[in-house]
Amino acid sequence: MIKVLIVDDSRVMRSSISRILSKDTSIEIVGTAENGREAVEKAESLKPDVITMDVEMPVMNGIDALKKIMDKGPVPVIMMSSLTKEGAEITIEALSLGACDFVTKDFANFGTLASRESEIIAKVKNVARNKVRVMLRKLDTARKPLAVNTQVKGRHEILAIGASTGGPPALQHILTRLPGAFPVPVVIAQHMPKVFTQSFSQRLNAVSQLSVKEAEDGEVLKAGVAYLAPGDRHMSLKRKGNAVSVQFDDTVQYIYRPSVDLLMGSTAAAYDRQSFGVILTGMGNDGLVGMKEMKARGGYIVAQDEETCVVYGMPRAVVTANLADAVLPVDRISEEIMRAL
Repeated sequence: MIKVLIVDDSRVMRSSISRILSKDTSIEIVGTAENGREAVEKAESLKPDVITMDVEMPVMNGIDALKKIMDKGPVPVIMMSSLTKEGAEITIEALSLGACDFVTKDFANFGTLASRESEIIAKVKNVARNKVRVMLRKLDTARKPLAVNTQVKGRHEILAIGASTGGPPALQHILTRLPGAFPVPVVIAQHMPKVFTQSFSQRLNAVSQLSVKEAEDGEVLKAGVAYLAPGDRHMSLKRKGNAVSVQFDDTVQYIYRPSVDLLMGSTAAAYDRQSFGVILTGMGNDGLVGMKEMKARGGYIVAQDEETCVVYGMPRAVVTANLADAVLPVDRISEEIMRAL
């Protein structure tokens, strides 16, 4: 049984989340808490496998509770966040502090949460299955970026990265290790709502020497700039002569938005054997089809290893299909990128 502690100051929300999770016979609600202080106490006494944590609460908020829980005894935490700019900023901070994932909730309409039942249950079960991998929070993002030798040029002209659950801290770790004089453009598809990708790109830009921004339709890629796909758009790349630009296409049908498959496949088409793809932690197999195309064209592929993934789904699909040229822990991926470039 997966033991879950539900933390929320709203009785209605606690009841709603409990009702949803109780529909799965492998999940047991071991307790609820109305504020962060109570959450810290119950996390210690009840020893849950997963905690769902509200952000804004009286007595002690979700961020402070998360810090204390991670210090005392790390537990996989899924943040329950409002779909607002403020909610996004707090959730991005929570992910950098060790939270595994998040679920957005509409405070004005509790009924919308019920429509997300399968997502909530799947996320709880996935992070519980991989609870020892909460170690991602220990990644040192304060280390100096790696040096780049501008006298030597590799064959790769683009770096494309795909990620989902557990991706934000992994991406932050990788990008903060890359130098400002990075020799190629970087394109990223991280499964995340739009308002969250705005906040995430701003955070990455603040902590990286690399310039990081949310991508815009039609802009031409430049070396040393990382382009994060907006959460509500499908992003692809299109070549015209020597220039490659961002193109949004919302007519294509993909389960996840933004699609890693579309980004990887279009990167392969635009750069052929000069493409370099990285697949990070996440549920499902988004990226598999796109990376098959990249591999077929002679591109180079790196997959995050199982031990450092919060959820070993997307990388597993790529590794199982024998597409990965290297399978590495997240703290060695930056070095491999620099070696290849």
